[in-house]
Amino acid sequence: MATNDDSWVLITGASSGFGEEFARQYAAKGHPLVLVARRLDRLQALAESLHRKYGVKVVVEQVNLSDVAAVTGLHARLRDRAIAVDILINNAGHGLQGPFLDTQIDGALDMVQLDIASLTAMTRLFGQDMRGRGRGKILLVASLLAYYGVENMAVYGAAKAYVLRLGDALHREFKRDGVTVTSLCPGMSDTGFAQAAKQKITFALKLLMMKPEPVVRAGIRALHAGRMSVVPGFNNKAAAAMVWATPRWLHQAIFARIMNG
Repeated sequence: MATNDDSWVLITGASSGFGEEFARQYAAKGHPLVLVARRLDRLQALAESLHRKYGVKVVVEQVNLSDVAAVTGLHARLRDRAIAVDILINNAGHGLQGPFLDTQIDGALDMVQLDIASLTAMTRLFGQDMRGRGRGKILLVASLLAYYGVENMAVYGAAKAYVLRLGDALHREFKRDGVTVTSLCPGMSDTGFAQAAKQKITFALKLLMMKPEPVVRAGIRALHAGRMSVVPGFNNKAAAAMVWATPRWLHQAIFARIMNG
């Protein structure tokens, strides 16, 4: 049941996966939404569905978030429309599995651009607005791989480690300005990400697979509770704890086997 909360929620990567699920769960709470992604047709279909079902306002923005100038343009357009984003879900990201030296340099740099540079720009621009109003919430979608350097997913894991550590630091920095920053670190999830990343689905990963609904619920709950970070799912929590409970050579080897078979 919608609660008619008029706080605007901006969700990046909203056309599928976690982004689409964030849109559904926040719409169910009555929040007006700004949905951002590259695939306009999917955004429009989602916007119409959510407006029809929940009666919420939905603004659609087709943006290539890999372009920092496009991020700046998005921020300016929303400001011109007097849309004050109270909740930012920094979900857009790109991954690719394969040996580092066999990956095209453009593919690796595209990951760095979207997963690091654009996320940083979004957080800076909208975070500054939130500080000016003395309130706001920012969720950074990292990954369980932020805790590991994983063979054949080196750049993706490193990019998500940046996201997690950025979130840790900004959680403390922004708190004194009334703004909450929380990092969400999901493990293997049934979102279509693996197919796009050409990721091998090993037997172990199938056992760890989570549906997007509980992952997103855990992220929203942690964000609104003011937590620094959250790893959803018992098995994923155990995998994260293994980082501190075992020597690096051991947990790196175990996780490389889980990811690559």
